[in-house]
Amino acid sequence: MPALLLTNDDGVHASGLGALAQALAELGEVYVLAPEREQSACGHALTLHRPLRVDRLGERRFAVNGTPSDCVNLGVLGFLPERPVLVVAGVNHGTNLGDDVTYSGTVSAAMEGTLLGVPAIAVSLAPGGDLAVAAEVARLVALRVLVTGLPKMTLLNVNVPGAPPRGIRLTRLGHRVYREKIVEQTDPRGRTHYWIGAGEPEWEELRGTDMGALHEGYVSITPLHLDLTDHRALDALVDFGGSLDAQYRGATRKAARRK
Repeated sequence: MPALLLTNDDGVHASGLGALAQALAELGEVYVLAPEREQSACGHALTLHRPLRVDRLGERRFAVNGTPSDCVNLGVLGFLPERPVLVVAGVNHGTNLGDDVTYSGTVSAAMEGTLLGVPAIAVSLAPGGDLAVAAEVARLVALRVLVTGLPKMTLLNVNVPGAPPRGIRLTRLGHRVYREKIVEQTDPRGRTHYWIGAGEPEWEELRGTDMGALHEGYVSITPLHLDLTDHRALDALVDFGGSLDAQYRGATRKAARRK
């Protein structure tokens, strides 16, 4: 059977990861390689300045003293007995919608798999949702990806609503704005400290977005592409680039004549 690599950012003992492993067991040899403790909002961090240690917790189940992206890197590049055919990250406890994908360890794990040439899926569940439902959605998506594959450099970001889903929608990323200011507090020793990320976000246009789908009770599946180049801007900024190039060349010629 093909090897499937599972990870998360909630830690190797999280119930969402266990539900995911159970749901995907029929699709292949499931290997769990996940952080030994919670790594939420760690983004795409890699551990490059210390060694990584891996503890075996059970059959094909391992804890890593690193990030979700570390786990995927290890699993794809040689720790497993064979290269995985699919990376699945989740089930995350809480959604990963809109701009928040840039902070998410769960989504970043799927990004790492995609960068390494392995099809990848990130799965997240809204608060109050049923893990069994989210795991079943993950199984359906994984099965489809195993059969049809994904476009090059593209991963799927899946979010499952808290209530029983009304269906599944293909969506684009939404955009959220946090308007609350930082929270300044003073600790018992009189030192000032700050909290960020406080308050509820405001969402822009919901139609067609991942947040809009969840708001209406649907599973959202958002394809994310890892080529961050704005190709339309390349055309729009032709004059911008040309004038900067001319300005730079002129400045360097003047500097050369002064020598």
